Amino acid sequence: MKTLVVGIDAACSRVLDPLIEAEAVPRIEKLLETGASAPLESQIPPWTASAWPSIYTGMNPGTHGVFDFLTFSGYDWDVINATHVRAPAIWEILDTHGLSSVVLNVPVTDPPAAIDGAIVPGYLAPEAPTGHPEGVVEELRAELGEYRIYPPHGHDADRGTVISNYRDLVDSRGRAFRYLFRQLGPDFGFLEFQATDSVVHELGGDLDAIETIYRAVDREIDAVLESCDPDTVFLVSDHGIGPYEAYSFHVNEFLKNRGYVERVFGRAGGMPSWGTIHERARVADSKSVRVGRALSRATLVGARAGLTSQRMYRILDRVGLAETVIGLVPSEAIRSATEQVDFERSVAYMRSRTELGVRINLAGRDPEGRVSPDEYETVRKELIEALSDVRTPDGDRVFEAVLPREAVFSGPYLDDSADIVTIPHEFEQFLSTRLGEEFGEPEEPWNHKREGIVAASGAGIDTEASLSGATLFDVAPTVLASLGVPHDDRMDGAVLPVARSVGTTRYSGGETPRPTESATVEERLLQLGYLDR
Repeated sequence: MKTLVVGIDAACSRVLDPLIEAEAVPRIEKLLETGASAPLESQIPPWTASAWPSIYTGMNPGTHGVFDFLTFSGYDWDVINATHVRAPAIWEILDTHGLSSVVLNVPVTDPPAAIDGAIVPGYLAPEAPTGHPEGVVEELRAELGEYRIYPPHGHDADRGTVISNYRDLVDSRGRAFRYLFRQLGPDFGFLEFQATDSVVHELGGDLDAIETIYRAVDREIDAVLESCDPDTVFLVSDHGIGPYEAYSFHVNEFLKNRGYVERVFGRAGGMPSWGTIHERARVADSKSVRVGRALSRATLVGARAGLTSQRMYRILDRVGLAETVIGLVPSEAIRSATEQVDFERSVAYMRSRTELGVRINLAGRDPEGRVSPDEYETVRKELIEALSDVRTPDGDRVFEAVLPREAVFSGPYLDDSADIVTIPHEFEQFLSTRLGEEFGEPEEPWNHKREGIVAASGAGIDTEASLSGATLFDVAPTVLASLGVPHDDRMDGAVLPVARSVGTTRYSGGETPRPTESATVEERLLQLGYLDR
């Protein structure tokens, strides 16, 4: 293999430094010590679904087209897939130069491109993806005994099961990649480990769990390097991760209190703000269905009087009864008693917290637009000023910056982004789309940070060169340079000093986006806290 990229989701010095000190990740430590390495600045937003496409295309979301886990059409939404990435990936570019690739578990690669080699999709693919060539996933399952994209456990799994399942996933990634290498002998490889991020979302700052998964990842990296013997190795992450010790800021509640958001109760459709508590409610028989309908009517009356399910939960939680009551209350009652953002009647709202932005309900663009094009800039300026001034109960700034979208993104798909981009101060404030009190405790104890990591070593790499200032967008042009291939002139990044550029050109790529039809994907996003439902 000429060049191998190893992706470790959420890897950063905050996580790796104590693991290196504990001698838990010797192979990763060796890659960092023998090559050039540095922090890698992620993008806005620094979340998997948009950041990995930025890594493998070298372009910002405004150019490749993916801003979030979700894509929006009017007030409807869908989970994104590879057809929403409308720019050529590294492996597609290499294919035009006659170089083969094996790409395994990289997020947002389903449906896969037809290239010389193999693509086994990763995160956001359905559990039974197509893969390329057709039948490759079934071949892996026949060879390995099992190959899963997601762990088999649900949201209520115990700690030991969660760790064991993620360790199995890590093991299968390494074994599958080595098998495909032996079968195909590719020029280029891209292997990604997602479990390093997912286990944190499920178990928070459980340092022992994190160490267990990283030890497994380190073993698989070691085995892959021994088996594939690549000339050049890149180690990259899409973002960092760490504790959120400040507040959860409920953006839509802030906007509601200032007249921008209208609310509705108990209506199906759109993206509700029920909270994850509805998942735990079950209606078991016909009698409980009737009870549920009665409770639904009663709680809807209470909701209109201000006693919503979110407030009920907080009250019950203070006296230690929340979990008990949730197990008895039908989901219909919880849904009907919960405030939702009424997108059609609102002036502006946050649609998805991981989009890091506020959308304006614009007439002529949105089906029931409330803001005329003549008012757009005035309303946007008002919102930017209001959000910029927000302080926590401790007096700290909530946002590092609140900007018009064109100050953050550029490219042909700029109009698909939120109108206003909200960047949390040092990523210590947890943003939420839920209605309720404006401030609360962070809904997750650990979450994404802006700074990841990058390392490069091997043939053609100047290990004495500095990687200071490296960004997510620099990865693709540098990887292509290591293979003697010019990069796309639309890439926002540049070849890092560790490699020698061979110039630029223009490549074609992208297709018409197609819907994602998989309940499995939505359930995983819910389980990891990416959707506020």
